[in-house]
Amino acid sequence: MTDALTTLAAGRPLDEATWQSFWDDLLADRLAADVLLGVLDAINTAGVHRDDQGHQQTMINLALTLRARNPVPAHSYAGTVNVVGVGGGPSTFNISTAAAFVAAALGVRVVKTGSRAYSSRYGSIDLLDRLGIRLTKSHQDTAAAVERHGIAFAGPFVYPRELTVLARRIMPVPLRNYGRILNFIGPFLPRLHGASQLTGLASPTQLPVATAVAAAIDDQDIWFSTNAVGADELISTADNALHHHGGRTIKIARATPGSGDSFAGLAPVDDPTRLVDHFLEVVSGLGGEDATHTVSLNAAALMIIGGLESYWPAAVDAARAVIQEGVVRELVESMRAGTPVRPSAESGRDGSPALSEARI
Repeated sequence: MTDALTTLAAGRPLDEATWQSFWDDLLADRLAADVLLGVLDAINTAGVHRDDQGHQQTMINLALTLRARNPVPAHSYAGTVNVVGVGGGPSTFNISTAAAFVAAALGVRVVKTGSRAYSSRYGSIDLLDRLGIRLTKSHQDTAAAVERHGIAFAGPFVYPRELTVLARRIMPVPLRNYGRILNFIGPFLPRLHGASQLTGLASPTQLPVATAVAAAIDDQDIWFSTNAVGADELISTADNALHHHGGRTIKIARATPGSGDSFAGLAPVDDPTRLVDHFLEVVSGLGGEDATHTVSLNAAALMIIGGLESYWPAAVDAARAVIQEGVVRELVESMRAGTPVRPSAESGRDGSPALSEARI
């Protein structure tokens, strides 16, 4: 039995040294599968809703030790924004990917991380595969994609290889069995030095652990979105909030009345052959009012976090405009074709950020 498993079994927090030893032993193939599964079971059972300091410290050290094993990129991501969710909420179409495209069409420099589906029907990578949009393979490749299109979808290289080794060593047990905890910690692992990030949480009860982890990461500015309906994105038919890891909270009132079902207009397609067409309809403003406004809310948040707007209604209006004017669809199609289209700020028109006097 490894020190990590012994410590977790005793209900004590894991310090950085013990986590580092665990990862060293993993790479050296010194840990049996039952030990690895025991550690995963322990942290998965503890979950992401506990707010005691010991559990928070275990999660902080888990994230920091995995980040430390990722090489620090020579490239700075200052001025870029990432949007990613922890999963676990109701099944919807891929709102965060749509919002990333809308934000890029508004002039926000976006570097999006993501994964294949865990709780949703299709994850961002599943969607991008079907769209024919490739993931980047290195930090240099990512920088080039941002320069070319204003947006990049980072590939697996941004995650520590320990996760791949872990998945291989516990086979035939699938790593997705532990998706709840790994999807929660995953957004904190890419080394996007200088980037801002909006991380969607599936419940406000995840905030204590999430903000504790974010506060320990000293080279990124991290925000979180929550709502009362359990979605890991801002939802137009619900009351929402944005939370900064430093303690600031912005409340966002329900924007559209909806049909009584907060997710009626946000459901994923049942037919996989409709996945691409449905996504293109959404980014063209043809997916229904709830879909358009929900995507606009999330894109507006990225615009504000990225510093291109400071007035919430103006950001939402700008997002709706680039959707309805076809700017977002043009950007998506340009990436599918591999041709450069770099929209500017303010609906892609003049290249200058639109900073309003009134603030959120």
